[in-house]
Amino acid sequence: MSPTILLPALLGFSMLAYMQGKKRALSLAVQGKQTGRTLHSQPGYYGMLIGICCVLPALCIFAFWMCFADSILTAAALGTLPDAMQDLSPDKMNLLVNDLRNLVAGHVAARDIDPVLEQAAGQYLGMQQMADNALAVVMFGTALFTASFSYMKIRPEMRARNHVERIIQLVLICCSTIAILTTVGIVLSVLFESIRFFQHIPVTDFLFGTKWSPQMAMRADQAGSSGTFGAVPVLAGTFMISGIALSVAVPLGLMSAVYLSEYAGARVRAWAKPIMEILAGVPTVVYGFFAALVVAPFVRQSGELFGLGVSSESALAAGLVMGIMIIPFVSSLSDDVLNAVPQAMRDGSYGLGATKSETIVNVVIPAALPGIVGGVLLAASRAIGETMIVVMAAGMSANLTANPLQAVTTVTVQIVTLLVGDQEFDSPKTLVAFALGLLLFIVTLILNVVALYIVRRYREEYE
Repeated sequence: MSPTILLPALLGFSMLAYMQGKKRALSLAVQGKQTGRTLHSQPGYYGMLIGICCVLPALCIFAFWMCFADSILTAAALGTLPDAMQDLSPDKMNLLVNDLRNLVAGHVAARDIDPVLEQAAGQYLGMQQMADNALAVVMFGTALFTASFSYMKIRPEMRARNHVERIIQLVLICCSTIAILTTVGIVLSVLFESIRFFQHIPVTDFLFGTKWSPQMAMRADQAGSSGTFGAVPVLAGTFMISGIALSVAVPLGLMSAVYLSEYAGARVRAWAKPIMEILAGVPTVVYGFFAALVVAPFVRQSGELFGLGVSSESALAAGLVMGIMIIPFVSSLSDDVLNAVPQAMRDGSYGLGATKSETIVNVVIPAALPGIVGGVLLAASRAIGETMIVVMAAGMSANLTANPLQAVTTVTVQIVTLLVGDQEFDSPKTLVAFALGLLLFIVTLILNVVALYIVRRYREEYE
């Protein structure tokens, strides 16, 4: 049985177990009226307990097999190869494993197939089919056993609600732990690779260097064989484009939110807000095309009218389009927090003789400031992490300049550029991508800390 069918089938089996458990609880409730023994919990909790006991162990078996199936089957298939092919170096063995997996997936042309490897792939597919059938038997056998065992344990005095809530609490704790461990793993992986980079390049040269040329020569006698890894031009380009984007998105998004929240009627709001939020769903590559084909030529032609030298790829073009892209992040969140300000505050301001505009400026916006700052922070994080628009509209030149009419690059663009293709993670050229990622993480962390301070400093609670 295919693994894609197992989960829906297991879900249906658990629903059947739920109904049977609830039915037994109801029958015990009827009998309890005659004997004076009442159920500790509602009948639905007994059904939920049977359903959870049915699905949870089987789901753990399924998850375990999905995690380790490929490694187990690959090792078993490689065991069928001749001894000469099993005593290879680690690099050649990795290539052999990749060829085997490509052959199993059908990604190898017929003329390139090694007969011995083809036989191993056949063994892999045969064992995979047997393993899928065995997995189905084990899963449903386990589900049937645990469901039957729980079904027989149902008694009126059973604390089914307590058991269900405890199981749900454990599941939630596991989910939270996975999220935390994932975050820690991401940070540690970036940190360890960054430490390897800083063993080759001093931290001061990376943080304060003004030259960015990470290309490493193949021979020591070639020009630029040592590379230069000053991150200042890359970081300056990131801040320039993000600043331009925020200078566009924050005023337009905030004023749009004020209009929708305070001035627009119900009919206008009903169609205006969804249309505005569509901007957040447009793929970034579409924005990139728009920036490269429309905005960048317009900026260049406009600059030529005033006698300014404008590059065909400029930070201004990328920042303008990126600002349009992140308008919904500011407007939608700001609109929500403006609507959350109590109407009594507005009425009190009107009662003191303030006009509508004075009330908005002096009462509503200050009260909603923490939420507005959160929306701006989200927009800033989105702008800092954008890649496609920068590649297509701002270029990839690491120029240290304050002129927005020149081509610049950003941290994310350089990370993508450095990691494209087959790379060995043993040279500063590749490891610098992790250092850039760590630097970007620290910058966004500082932004979060500042925003958290502002939110706590100006937070107001209303009854």
